[in-house]
Amino acid sequence: MHAPSPARNRAALAAACLSALMLGLEISSIPAILPTLERALPADFRQLQWIMNAYTIAMTTWLMAMGALADRFGRKRVFMAGIVVFGLASLACGVATSAPALIAARFVQGSSGAAMLACQIAVLSHQFQAGPERARAFAWWGVVFGAGLGFGPLVGGAIVAAATWPWVFLVHGGLAIATLGLARRGVVESADPHAVRIDLAGLATLSATVFCLVFLITEGRIPGRDDPVGTGLALLGLASLVAFVAVETRTARPMVDVSAFRHRAFSGALLGASGMNFSFWPFVIYLPIHFQAVLGHDSLTAGLALLAYTLPTLVVPPVAERLLLRHGPRRVIPLGLFTIGAGFLLMRTGAGFGSGLAMLPGCLLAGIGLGLTNTPVTNTATAALPVERAGMASGMDMSARMISLALNIAVMGAILVRGIEAALGRALPGGSSGLRPLAEAVAAGDLGAGAAHGVTAALARSALAQGFDGLMLYGAVCACGLGALSLIVFGSAAARARTCHG
Repeated sequence: MHAPSPARNRAALAAACLSALMLGLEISSIPAILPTLERALPADFRQLQWIMNAYTIAMTTWLMAMGALADRFGRKRVFMAGIVVFGLASLACGVATSAPALIAARFVQGSSGAAMLACQIAVLSHQFQAGPERARAFAWWGVVFGAGLGFGPLVGGAIVAAATWPWVFLVHGGLAIATLGLARRGVVESADPHAVRIDLAGLATLSATVFCLVFLITEGRIPGRDDPVGTGLALLGLASLVAFVAVETRTARPMVDVSAFRHRAFSGALLGASGMNFSFWPFVIYLPIHFQAVLGHDSLTAGLALLAYTLPTLVVPPVAERLLLRHGPRRVIPLGLFTIGAGFLLMRTGAGFGSGLAMLPGCLLAGIGLGLTNTPVTNTATAALPVERAGMASGMDMSARMISLALNIAVMGAILVRGIEAALGRALPGGSSGLRPLAEAVAAGDLGAGAAHGVTAALARSALAQGFDGLMLYGAVCACGLGALSLIVFGSAAARARTCHG
């Protein structure tokens, strides 16, 4: 096969980047409009969580399958199909008139987004194989993906201020048409000749495991005698996890190739992918609530403040790729995670002053850490395995991201609600009994929800601030802990040499 022309590679890179922009916007622009959705649909706190999580759970559910489908039937074909369905699902989100309808449309949107995400990385891996050229392509991809994630809160707030919330979704109809044209022109069809079947058993068991865990956490279900549904879901999730491990170790062409974890670089990269989504990305869902409800900013001002958190993700990836070429993933990826952790601790300190300005240095530092980690993780994971397994490698990378993101959106929500509930319990004479519904309303930013129970807006704001204090500590511990673990897994140069020759 002849190498694609530079013009065709540029079109393919533009298609991958534009699809990444859409995916990023649909993750980070939604938190900025959650207070609007709460009033307009209307939606309660759990429904708001599901509006976010339906997207990430669907991506998690289908990412590995889409990677396998792309390997089997062609990456260009699956990529273009994903773009078409994503555009249509975005239109369905824009015309939704209730929270359940929006949640259902978001699930379809996330499912098609999985096809785009798995394929865009496989396309870049296939069409950009040389070191410097590959690094530049992934750097551009990281910058544009970061632009979607970084400017998403500002874009969401600006659209709501200038028009109405449906346009946050409707704009993707036009973007999808442009992306489709670029993909048709530039992407070279590629596939894995050894991929002859889809691992349906692996897909079903992994999906069931993730869904059960996220549902239990989001709904606050505690397995026990008093909650037979929660107990049943916990048992189903555990059984599905055991079945998934059994299936993947016995299947000839598994969805998750366990042998890939023998590569230290691949395993270390996946820990890096998880670390970002145990800290930085799920927190961006809740940070707009802090800026609006705790600090009193409107949606547009909150979006501008969030740029300090997300803007470094645009600037740092090219620097991160150069550092990766010079120093390798063992130094760059753990450094990025430790920097994220330090940023969370600095944010937590700044939040104690009750000022958005005092939080900005921590936001900037966390964003720099994310920029150091994001594209090196993807580049390392896909480069660690043979090019014909690019779909599987990118699917595992992004599945690690999406599984940890979906779980931690739920976990952070639970930590926030429990923190608010505990703070209210300490302040009110009756203790914390029966305060969970009120805590959920405050967590969604409704500071007036407790007026009938004698809870002033000032007390609700104080409780919300205390809940965020625990949230920032959780993000710092997770980022630093997974950074240390990735450093251990990458190992020394001598250990990596033994792994490569063993």
